[in-house]
Amino acid sequence: MNTATTADAGPASIRDRLLQAAKTCFLADDYHAVSTRRIADLAGANQSMIRYYFGSKEGLYEEMLRSTLQPLLDVLDSEMLATPAGFADYLRLYYRTMLGAPEFPRLIIKVLALRAGPGRRFIQQLLERGRSRGAQRVEQLKAEGQAAATLDPDVLRMSFVSLAMTPLLLKEVFEEQMEREMDASFLDTLAQFNGQLISAGLAALRQEAA
Repeated sequence: MNTATTADAGPASIRDRLLQAAKTCFLADDYHAVSTRRIADLAGANQSMIRYYFGSKEGLYEEMLRSTLQPLLDVLDSEMLATPAGFADYLRLYYRTMLGAPEFPRLIIKVLALRAGPGRRFIQQLLERGRSRGAQRVEQLKAEGQAAATLDPDVLRMSFVSLAMTPLLLKEVFEEQMEREMDASFLDTLAQFNGQLISAGLAALRQEAA
């Protein structure tokens, strides 16, 4: 992938516009149905800029995926998850990140469902990094006595992913059933509740192991 660093200054740089246009196009249609010309036209840029900044259409696709997911991975190295209470904050960050592009979780599922295709190995690598960092966080919580020694990090991760992705994957269905919008306020409340569920589960496991 081209790693040119001479990106234009400001939030409306060509590189940023291409990434935003790519997200709009790839969330609307399958990868092979989206042309680089379509992306460039939407971004108000020349097709050659895709090669310059990203090397290829696939490079742009992968960077679009990475730029959306990377902030969520970076948080695993921060102090947000230093205590079980931080799970609510992390869920809130996830919901807010995805609220701007509620189709994105469905795109991830679609990419992973394919045995081979653009972005699949890249997404798997990102998710594996998240799994590794999450496991390190669990070990830290165990060492500090904030999690039971018997806690399986994969079980905790599966629980967290389920609570994070399901509301966005089924957002339209839930909104129709509830006859209300799952807006930022609703998702903040949901994040707090789900975070408390995880914290309570970790506390109960510690008590059982005591």
